Amino acid sequence: MWNIILNIVVDATIIHIMIKSNQEQKVDFLPLLGTDYVEIYVSNARQAAYFYKTAFGFQSLAFAGLETGMKDRESYVVVQDKIRIVLTSSLQSESLIGDHVQKHGDGVKTVAFWVDDATEAYHKTIEKGAVSYMEPKTEEDAHGSVVLSGIRTFGETVHMFVERKNYSGTFLPGFMPWVTPEFNPEPIGLKYIDHMVGNVGWGKMDQWVNFYANVLGFSQILSFDDKDISTEFTALMSKVMSNGNGRVKFPINEPAKGKKKSQVEEYLDFYEGEGIQHVALATDDIVETIHQLKTRGIEFLKVPDSYYDSLKDRVGDIDESIPRLKELGILVDRDDEGYLLQLFTKPMQPRPTMFFEIIQRKGATSFGKGNFKALFESIEKEQELRGTLV
Repeated sequence: MWNIILNIVVDATIIHIMIKSNQEQKVDFLPLLGTDYVEIYVSNARQAAYFYKTAFGFQSLAFAGLETGMKDRESYVVVQDKIRIVLTSSLQSESLIGDHVQKHGDGVKTVAFWVDDATEAYHKTIEKGAVSYMEPKTEEDAHGSVVLSGIRTFGETVHMFVERKNYSGTFLPGFMPWVTPEFNPEPIGLKYIDHMVGNVGWGKMDQWVNFYANVLGFSQILSFDDKDISTEFTALMSKVMSNGNGRVKFPINEPAKGKKKSQVEEYLDFYEGEGIQHVALATDDIVETIHQLKTRGIEFLKVPDSYYDSLKDRVGDIDESIPRLKELGILVDRDDEGYLLQLFTKPMQPRPTMFFEIIQRKGATSFGKGNFKALFESIEKEQELRGTLV
């Protein structure tokens, strides 16, 4: 009898340990409240800001430059719903910003995360192996204080941690409100950043997947190999990382061997290093959003009309008109949770590097695997026109 009781106690202890272990595994040691802002280094921030306002329907938010005491750079902040984009240019010929633009062209420098405690986020990530970009510092103005810190990630990309619970200003200390009442085009329905994709070098995907897992506490939620993402000529591999609450997602791409140079190789060649390939912006009405973008001059990748011939057979019943989707070139894919609609712009700058994805999710949690072949064939057509599909 005592043996039975002992076994029950031991078994109960083991069960308790297993439950506790599982609970500990689920603890998000670095809670991220969301993407605070994305900063893009550009050659001309003022012109870029007006482009994003005119073409994408962003609104003026904040400005920093000589008028605010900033001597080395000029930044314009534009906003649409929960999306904040900072466009920054150098005011001097010799500067880190100028060097970045000279080497990479226009591109994402900073992906900033909104956190409760920027100091704790910094020390936790440094303890787990991150390389410091900015030690925690407090910036203040008449509207309160913000704590900022940062770490380095792939290429020259950095992650900033932004703690703004004690701040009521427009954006950050050092910025003033940017008001343009005579020129504020209407928003086009963009809501938030759905995900951002990083392109890394040959054999580097698992290194950065492990970085996001071990340093930032992300989990791998999807994986695509060169059989999933390939055409007759090119291929790539990708793993999708997500933080604990699912508010921040990072697919990480690396090239795979193919007959010709893939889009990731082209990006690495022209960006001259690793970096953010595209930013996916979510909308609740992709048909209207894409219509607005096209009327404002944004160009998109185009799949063959034959893509729509069997669309209903592939994805089943959807709410949208297939002829209208065909007219606009919008892609559709379905997973076990629902379906999504997506479309990709052409590059936003002379180099074939950074672009945007417009996405609407109707239950789907995937990333459009069923569209990969058609999408990458359309990218290959663009590469062929550029003479880079070799």
